[in-house]
Amino acid sequence: MSTVVVVGTQWGDEGKGKITDYLAESADVVARYQGGNNAGHTILIDGKKYKLSLIPSGVFYKEKTCVIGNGMVINPEALIQEINYIHENGFDTKNLVISDRAHVIMPYHMLLDALEEDRKGPNKIGTTRKGIGPAYMDKAARNGIRIADLMDAEEFELRLRPLMEEKNQVITQVYGAEPLDVEEILVKYLEYAEVLRGYVTDTSVVLNDAIDNGESKVLFEGAQGVMLDIDQGTYPFVTSSNPSAGGVCIGSGVGPSKIKQVIGVAKAYTTRVGDGPFPTELNDATGDYIRETGHEYGTVTGRARRVGWFDSVVVRHARRVSGITGLSLNSLDVLSGLETVKICTGYKFRGEIITHYPASLKMLAECEAVYEELPGWSEDITSAKTLADLPENTRRYVERVSELTGIPISIFSVGRNREQTNQVLPIYI
Repeated sequence: MSTVVVVGTQWGDEGKGKITDYLAESADVVARYQGGNNAGHTILIDGKKYKLSLIPSGVFYKEKTCVIGNGMVINPEALIQEINYIHENGFDTKNLVISDRAHVIMPYHMLLDALEEDRKGPNKIGTTRKGIGPAYMDKAARNGIRIADLMDAEEFELRLRPLMEEKNQVITQVYGAEPLDVEEILVKYLEYAEVLRGYVTDTSVVLNDAIDNGESKVLFEGAQGVMLDIDQGTYPFVTSSNPSAGGVCIGSGVGPSKIKQVIGVAKAYTTRVGDGPFPTELNDATGDYIRETGHEYGTVTGRARRVGWFDSVVVRHARRVSGITGLSLNSLDVLSGLETVKICTGYKFRGEIITHYPASLKMLAECEAVYEELPGWSEDITSAKTLADLPENTRRYVERVSELTGIPISIFSVGRNREQTNQVLPIYI
């Protein structure tokens, strides 16, 4: 049995797409298990950038099955656009499968997302306004529409009409906005259904058959990161699903006994998009340098990412709640040129040092990051292939990250290209 999960250990944008793409070369199946088109990943192949939001990174390899799992929420229009984008760039989607149990993002989800963010004003969560949260809300309230429902025109209409009546009441009476046209949505979404129909199946069967045959290698990838997990992250400044490794089982229909390895992905520093606590944030020239050198702008939104030093408290939390067995440390090259680099080792709270990540936002607001300072490096490291190729100061930084997080380094990356990704320890895929 060969199954590997790739999870973000920070607030997303750690380079999971590239690591998934790197590992996918050896995989037979690549599966997404949560999230929607609110997060994207950029992959650089032969000097060209490709951006995806819904379809697993493995789509760039021929003969690999790509799974959109039941834990995802799908905007059919966005998915069809992404399929067309892949075709236009010379790749195919013949091995793409979509779970019939995944939930559908409807126009009222996107509208309500935006209206609620506007209503909250300065207290907004900072969502991408893609309808993700409202879709997961309806799923939990048992008011959702699944892909299976969308595939049945009669069932879809029976579910849509009363839901639209209810949603339009909220849209008009609570927010004072214009109602949506149910007839227009009905026609449009049934057209989407016909485009997607050939991809839809029970993906739990596909995944379990692949694992149980003893020959296939299965790779699971999530969106966002552990600190945006609705249960384990910086609530309420989180996403609406479970990016942590435990989300794989629920979001793909694969039992926990079938997961062999969990690779956590981290940048050599920390970033996040949107509001919420960020103890190591840099609002100075160093932060600006890292942001510009690392091109830290959101794949989907284009928003400038907040930047800070590497936080070992955050990554230890991710290790604990996701059972991480190996760390992929990305973007080491971005720190080149800094005279000194820092790693957060703990937080000072009311005169005491704490080494775990607090649940309380009030407590976090009082926490001050405690740093260990190391000498930086000025050498160009973008051609390094082994840890031994790295300058002494870079190597010491990598070793210290591993020591402080308690996770062995499995992969390190010194650039955005697939060729600049280097494996250190065995990954069974």
